[in-house]
Amino acid sequence: MLSSAPFPMPSRPSQSITSVVTASSLGTVFEWYDFYIYGILATVFGKLFFPPGDESMAFLQSLALFGVGFSVRPFGAIVFGRLGDMVGRKYTFLITILVMGISTALVGVLPTYATIGPWAPALLVVLRLLQGLALGGEYGGAATYVAEHAPPGKRGLYTSWIQTTATLGLLLALVVIGSVRSAMPAADFESYGWRIPFLLSVVLLVLSVYIRLKLHESPVFLAMKAEGKGSRTPIRDSFLVWSNARIVLRALFGATAGQGVVWYAGQFYALYFLTTTLKLHYTDAYWLIAIALVLGTPFFVVCGWLSDRIGRKKLMLSGFVLAALTYFPIFRALTDAANPALARTMQAAPVTLLSGDNQNGASLILAAVSDAARKIVMPAKKASTPLEEARAHLNARSVPFTLAAGRPGETLVLGIAGRDVAVGYDKGKFDAALDAAGYDKTTVLLADGVTRAADPAAIDRWRLVLLLTLLVLYVTMVYGPIAAYLVEIFPTRIRYTSMSLPYHIGNGWFGGFLPLIAASIVVFTGDIYAGLWYPIVIAGASFVIGALLLTEHHDEELVHEKGS
Repeated sequence: MLSSAPFPMPSRPSQSITSVVTASSLGTVFEWYDFYIYGILATVFGKLFFPPGDESMAFLQSLALFGVGFSVRPFGAIVFGRLGDMVGRKYTFLITILVMGISTALVGVLPTYATIGPWAPALLVVLRLLQGLALGGEYGGAATYVAEHAPPGKRGLYTSWIQTTATLGLLLALVVIGSVRSAMPAADFESYGWRIPFLLSVVLLVLSVYIRLKLHESPVFLAMKAEGKGSRTPIRDSFLVWSNARIVLRALFGATAGQGVVWYAGQFYALYFLTTTLKLHYTDAYWLIAIALVLGTPFFVVCGWLSDRIGRKKLMLSGFVLAALTYFPIFRALTDAANPALARTMQAAPVTLLSGDNQNGASLILAAVSDAARKIVMPAKKASTPLEEARAHLNARSVPFTLAAGRPGETLVLGIAGRDVAVGYDKGKFDAALDAAGYDKTTVLLADGVTRAADPAAIDRWRLVLLLTLLVLYVTMVYGPIAAYLVEIFPTRIRYTSMSLPYHIGNGWFGGFLPLIAASIVVFTGDIYAGLWYPIVIAGASFVIGALLLTEHHDEELVHEKGS
């Protein structure tokens, strides 16, 4: 690779790297907080903003709307990346934080479905789109800004503080939501209390804008502008010039796609798995995840520091392969520790649902995913076939099952422990057989007299903390070095635009839709671990592609031109 010499730095007002990192990181933490409070409250939004009647489908629709915010992040990356490469880093991410903060606050005053009907989810979609656009422009600006201030040999260390912000934003959201929920009855929280975390974003917005107004522009950007070597067409130069476009593709499939699924599997999907599948009460799940985040977050900085010494690629690829190889045993261990009664019952009395046709396993899964997509986009008022009714009933009872092909000429069959217990869908027979098998013992009625959850006395909390922390450590390995890596492989004149798009496609599309895709596979196949195939396949593919195509630049200067 050929490159020109680095820019001579122009004189500028004094600004320490500590103040740069602190100001950039705080603002980005607040922006991730704004984005993630919806994700944590997905189950609440499913009840409030979508038609009542099918709780599982409302949850999936809520996750689909969570994904909507991610779907537009690449477009935000293009719009704000172009602005950042032409106008400057500082003012661009001032705009993004204003858009994010205002959109989040407006979610806190939205009427629900009971008040305005279909307009409620429609308005929520608009605000989630604005949030996604803002976040698409925020990350690239903050990472580029810090990297362009960092001294040689310390880009990984200093940009790793930006990498802590997504996890710290999630941690802040968990603490705020957990505190608010604990301070009021469940009915009050679902009535109005859920609005408080969104309205608090106004305070964070004012603080973020105040901090960022004190920053100066990036010295590398100023030097480039002084030499007149900026790009007038950063979008074309980033994606329509093959020498740069192929670097974008390598970064996407060899790094950011795998990073995205490891991040969301290890933090968000783990939270949903604990609460919706294993029925851990939200207070236990929030605080266990929060403890794991506190224990794991310092390792973002450790991995950033280490990447300055051994390179970014080795750490990221190690995280991909470890995740792909160990997700199944880790999530099975989570089941044993969080809901041992469910784990025992699943082993002693596995449930099988014979579909009533002669499809093979692969076609059943494809049909299930297709069915999920259809129902999310065009939800039916009620289940329309015996298979759909049986599946919906088992999901409503949180009973794991295996969807299998039926024998020729037979109708739907429910099997438990290898024995047929019901032919066709019959709610009464299903419940009697499931209760007899012990599935009524996998949850207990809590003191509030309403909530059924995993038995708090049986939860192995220390084991859960260790397992969840391990998942976070995988995240630190793939996410800690990636900002420095992306900054280093693109030239200054188009850096903001070039690095933002692969990051937000990988993190936003591959990662952001993980909860929806994985949960849909689980809901429509019955296998509580089947959703893990999605992150495993993507992480494995990134490992192979990255090993073959990614190159190292951790010991090079930032330059204004790169080429083959």
